[in-house]
Amino acid sequence: MGRLGVDLYPLRSGVGLDRVDTFRRFLGGSPANVAVAAARLGRRTALISRTGADPFGTYLRREIEEFGVDARWVGEVAAYPTPVTFCALFPPDDFPLTFYRRPKAPDLEIHPHELDLDAIRAARVLWTTGTGLSEEPSRAATLTALRARAGRVHTVLDLDWRPAFWPDPATARPHYAEALRHATVAVGNAEECEVATGTRDPEAAARALLGLLAPEDRPGAPRLAVVKLGPEGVLAHASDGSRAAVPPLPVEVVNGLGAGDAFGGALVHGLLAGLPLADTLRRAGAAGSIVAGRLGCAPAMPGAAEIDRALATGSGTLPTEDDHP
Repeated sequence: MGRLGVDLYPLRSGVGLDRVDTFRRFLGGSPANVAVAAARLGRRTALISRTGADPFGTYLRREIEEFGVDARWVGEVAAYPTPVTFCALFPPDDFPLTFYRRPKAPDLEIHPHELDLDAIRAARVLWTTGTGLSEEPSRAATLTALRARAGRVHTVLDLDWRPAFWPDPATARPHYAEALRHATVAVGNAEECEVATGTRDPEAAARALLGLLAPEDRPGAPRLAVVKLGPEGVLAHASDGSRAAVPPLPVEVVNGLGAGDAFGGALVHGLLAGLPLADTLRRAGAAGSIVAGRLGCAPAMPGAAEIDRALATGSGTLPTEDDHP
C-alpha cells in the first residue's frame, strides 16, 4: 500500500541531471516495486495506490499488471498529476532524487472509506510505508489498514523516510510510533531507524524498534525488526530472542535505488515460506545486490533461480537481457 509513480533514470552515469539528455522510463514507488519483487518470487500480490487521470497513470496500471501485480485497487485521482521522479547516477553510493509530487501526489489521496478492509485482513502480508503517513488522508488510511490487521501475523511498516515529504524528523516520529504499534515487522536503514527511534546505532535501533512493535491487542505475536546497513549488510532482532547479521554480496553498482525494494520482496517471500531468519536475510540481501547492479528497479527484480545463482557465485553482478544488452 502506498507510493506509485514514474521513475526516469538517465542513460548517462556520473553527471548531474542538468547535463543528461536521455532518460529511460520505469515503474516506480517503493511499495509498487516490493509488490513486483514478491511477484517475481511466485507470490500473489496486489497494490493499493492512486495515479493521476493521465497517460502516465495509464502506463503505470498497465505496467503493474504486466509484472503480475493485481491493480484492481489502483484508482485515479483527477485533481493531481501522476508523480515523476528523476534520479542522477553517481555509483557506487550517490543517487540523488528529484521528486515532482506537487501540489500533491495522488498516492497520498487514499481515503480510509475507500479501503477494502476484508481484502486487507485476508492478505497473508500487508506492506505499508512511512511515506503513507506523511499527509492526510493517506495517514488515516494507512493507520486504518494497520489496525484492521489485528491478529494477523505479518504486518510490515517500511520506515521509508523521505525528508522532502516531512517538515522535520520530530514531526514524523509520533506518527511512526503509532503505526509501529499496529505492525509486527519493521524495516529501515540507519537513517530511517534514527527518525523512528532516536538512535542510528544498529543494535540499539533494532532493540528499540522491537520494543515499539508490541501492540497491546496481540502481545504474543511474532515480531521482527530489520535494520539495513548498506555495504555492511543487514541486522535483525526477533521477539523470540533470535538475532541474525548477514554480510552483503559484492556487486558492481549501477543504481542502488531498487535494492531495498528487492530486499523487501524477498523478505516477504522468506517470511511466508517460513525460512530461518538468517536464510531469509541472506536471500533478501542477494536480491538487493542483484538489483543494485542493474539500471531499472521493477524489471530488474530477480527470480529465485537468479538469487540461487548469486549466492552460489558469491556475487550480485549478474547479466540480464533487459539491462545489459
